[in-house]
Amino acid sequence: MSEDEKNPARAVIADYAQAHFRYFRTADGTVYAQKNGHPVARPIRSQGTTGSHRQELMVGLFKDGVGVFNGTALKEALDLIEALALTEDVQPVHIRVAPGFDGATWLDLGRDDGKSVRIHPAGWDVLTPDPREVCWRRTQLTGELPLPAKDTDGKGIDLLLRLCNFANAETECLAIAWLIGCLGPSVPVPAPFLTGPQGAGKSTGGRMLVRIIEGMSGDLRRAPKDEENLVAAVAAGWVTALDNLSHMTPDLSDAMCCIVTGIESVKRALFTDGDVFRVGYRRPLLLTGIDVGVIRPDLAERLLPLRLERPRVRRTEAELWADYEEALPVVLGSLLDLTVKVRAVEAETPTDLRMADFARLCAQLDAATGLGALTAYRASLDDLNDDVIEGDLLAQTVLRHADTIEPGTAQRMTSTEWLHCLSRLYSGEDLRALPKGWPTTGKVLSDRLKRLQPTLSARGVVIDSGRTSEGRYLEMTRLATAPPHEQQRML
Repeated sequence: MSEDEKNPARAVIADYAQAHFRYFRTADGTVYAQKNGHPVARPIRSQGTTGSHRQELMVGLFKDGVGVFNGTALKEALDLIEALALTEDVQPVHIRVAPGFDGATWLDLGRDDGKSVRIHPAGWDVLTPDPREVCWRRTQLTGELPLPAKDTDGKGIDLLLRLCNFANAETECLAIAWLIGCLGPSVPVPAPFLTGPQGAGKSTGGRMLVRIIEGMSGDLRRAPKDEENLVAAVAAGWVTALDNLSHMTPDLSDAMCCIVTGIESVKRALFTDGDVFRVGYRRPLLLTGIDVGVIRPDLAERLLPLRLERPRVRRTEAELWADYEEALPVVLGSLLDLTVKVRAVEAETPTDLRMADFARLCAQLDAATGLGALTAYRASLDDLNDDVIEGDLLAQTVLRHADTIEPGTAQRMTSTEWLHCLSRLYSGEDLRALPKGWPTTGKVLSDRLKRLQPTLSARGVVIDSGRTSEGRYLEMTRLATAPPHEQQRML
């Protein structure tokens, strides 16, 4: 055979690859490879240790007797395949949960055979997804889940609650609501904050909740020192669990708000000056700790406090986790049964709560089971508002001043006038010094009041701003009647 009749190695590799793999791109331009008939997709440029497409392709070429090729031929073939894939239709990839056709959702079990759970209006089934419906993205954080048990009759939920040390029924129903929310790919859920005295099993309880979704390899992590590392960890998994928090910096608080409700991060691509890559993420978040100090109002609206108590009888770690692992298939099966039941129920969406999707899920859970999750959720938000107020001297001073305003009326001043008014009220007759962090200018006060607005509104005080011909103003209104949830609290 002449040299002209020989196929170059890159052509042999490209022909084999296109015959055995499906290539497509995502909205951010990343090209993925998916073995024919298998739901897991891998980025063709990945060099990760979880099995890159390059390694997958080399093994396939060798086992099928095509040959062993050098790195240059593989690179040239993948360059060509990547260029061709950029002209294909866009399809998203998903980690752990994904939307499907006809109102269904999928849960990736993390298995090598690709079997996953399809949750649909009539029930749930263990199937291998059609690549046209869902493509899974696997990382080192994607653990394997057991095959869920069928016909559990709710026994798994009871098993889980017996293993955890939740303080009361209200905490239990909120934990269940959060787990159901984690199975929804498009529903933002507040971040459970497991609190309680030392020895209450907060870390153990957090691991139990996480491992229902992430498998036995799921674990808690220390909070990263910077936002970049936090984003990388969050984007690589589904549930992110941060353990033993003792302090919440403003940057970490803002980052957690973004994780819960979703945001996109844009960064410069490596080895380029003008190119960028995009990382979009919205993930369930779980926190544990005894006390994190002052909680900022915007984060408080996104938290779900779950209180635990010290167990009366201690068990060894080996015994506890052996029982948990044995119960996990039943727990997962019961959770799936309950999820189907809850999704089939119609309920009104509360319009006064920030996390409206989760509030609606609580209302659906109540309609399906009668647990009282929505009432418990409102009570938890009231407790968090109290925590915010107790940790913020400005909020306390504003509420003291609001008590002097006639209900149903408003008081209007410039931000500088409000600063003098509130500073005098705090200092009092003994002229005590203003605390560290007290606003120093009208602009700083205005910004602080905007951040405190949800907390103050929950206590019947509304702060508004506007402009007249004379300049900008801040207006404080004391509502004639307390908000509905505040009225329930006073009963």
